[in-house]
Amino acid sequence: MAVDNDVLHNTPFGFEVATVVVNDSVTREAVTKEQMRKFLKFVHDDNVYCKYYEVVYILFHTGLRISEFCGLTLREVDLENKILNIGHQFQRTANMKLVIESTKTNAGTRKLPMTEDVVECFRGIIEDREPPGNEKIIGGYTGFLFLDKNGNPEVAMHWEHRFNHMVKRYNEIYRVQMPKVTPHVCRHTYCSNMAKSGMNPKTLQYLMGHSDIGVTLNTYTHLGLEDAADELKRMEDLEIARKELEKTKGEKPVSQKMFRAI
Repeated sequence: MAVDNDVLHNTPFGFEVATVVVNDSVTREAVTKEQMRKFLKFVHDDNVYCKYYEVVYILFHTGLRISEFCGLTLREVDLENKILNIGHQFQRTANMKLVIESTKTNAGTRKLPMTEDVVECFRGIIEDREPPGNEKIIGGYTGFLFLDKNGNPEVAMHWEHRFNHMVKRYNEIYRVQMPKVTPHVCRHTYCSNMAKSGMNPKTLQYLMGHSDIGVTLNTYTHLGLEDAADELKRMEDLEIARKELEKTKGEKPVSQKMFRAI
């Protein structure tokens, strides 16, 4: 089949499709929007796990790596300007040493805009945080958001265990079982949701901190029939709205640039 070379090279995304190799053999772990909604509601309403709701919400709505979240300090959460400053990650090594490391890739160092909902979640976390008698300093950083019983910043494993317990409890209560939900699943769910919403791949690559656009595009390769139907419906609604506006104005056709894709 003959293919126009311009089609391969000219895209609205600022990169050449022909130069991108997408590994579509990798299945991205993500839950559906409905599963995410049900899980968040369960955590919010549960007497035991409600104290973790803000964290679960943040992970589902920012795509942060859990090591990036654990590394956040009071200084990195800019509530006034609604920006998260991601410049490092917090890890516990095999020999149990707590260390600050650079972000996973150079692209991982980024500034993330926060929605109002995410801002309020962070505001609640900061307001509920009880300052320890002696703030630990690790790698030059202090003021970590979550501390363990020894006053040390919490690490990924703390949240992995909590998510496991939350899912187990959910499945003990409800007949329709919740699949595996981890901080990493939250990250992939965010990426999937943004792709389905029609976000520009380069924008999503930046938000996710991916150094390779192929990793981001891999999310788009797993969109299915339902996603395609939703996109066609969105385009159809856009066309109908444009025609209605033309009738109202009685002027020359309106440019699509006047419309913003939601």
